[in-house]
Amino acid sequence: MKFVTIENWHAEPLIDYRPELETGNVLFFPVTPFVLPADAQDFLRGLNFSGGAVHKNIAYRPASDRVTGVGGDPATAERLRGIMGDYSRAVIDFAGRLLPEYARAWKVDYASFRPLEEQGRGLPLNKRNDLLHTDAFPSRPTNGDLILRVFTNIHPSKTRNWMVTDPFPVVAAKYAKSAGLQGVAEASGFAYQSARFFGSLGLPVVARSPYDRFMLHFHEYLKRNSDFQATTPKYRFDFPPGSTWLTFTDLVPHAVYSGQHALEQTLIVSRGSMADPGRAPVAVLEQLCGRKLVRESGFSRAASN
Repeated sequence: MKFVTIENWHAEPLIDYRPELETGNVLFFPVTPFVLPADAQDFLRGLNFSGGAVHKNIAYRPASDRVTGVGGDPATAERLRGIMGDYSRAVIDFAGRLLPEYARAWKVDYASFRPLEEQGRGLPLNKRNDLLHTDAFPSRPTNGDLILRVFTNIHPSKTRNWMVTDPFPVVAAKYAKSAGLQGVAEASGFAYQSARFFGSLGLPVVARSPYDRFMLHFHEYLKRNSDFQATTPKYRFDFPPGSTWLTFTDLVPHAVYSGQHALEQTLIVSRGSMADPGRAPVAVLEQLCGRKLVRESGFSRAASN
């Protein structure tokens, strides 16, 4: 894998960056390629976390223009909603011009603000960000589409420090079967029948395909696998203040071991818009287990609102 540095993308001829992302690389912009006003950054960095009025993770839901993770003073909540909305729209506009083929079919997911120092947080193992892992969302299954995330470091002086390893096809070839891929694939018929049954009773059902169930498990499995954490190749990158980067976080196992004050926007990219859909994690897993792990109909992705 590699970090692809893009310094002046407006002046360059239109380049199709999809193959770079789909082969497990990170697109890196040393200078954030959209406007993020200084007063908005100052406001975010100055949020007071004492007394629980502001949570440790702040999420913005673009579909409903709603922010969660903040309470107390209504004026603070409203200013935060405005800033997060502006960031989300700026990222979507930038990413849509950088990756127009993806933008035609992607689904806009949540944006978030990560205000705390990552190093030394003392989290339970399954919530630790400093262990290499691939992303999966418990409440928002993708049904085989991909998770593209755009990050921005707004700390005035600290780098945000990442570690990544070889992309998903390499990791899956070594660990997916021991993580129980075959069992999940063979139980797929029962999973679909159960979802239909509970849905017919009017019970809430998360439309989770066998692929999504395996990816949730694999997220935890990689964090808990001491052999993987100790022996997999590791590539470090320190993202400087004022920089932005993007990658498929379900395709690129990653960890963040230090850094504070980062913004992020998630986009769910349709497999059909990929330059090579065969590189999608779901295609890799289906080839390994010899079974279909998603259905084109019958499972719809949970709404991001």
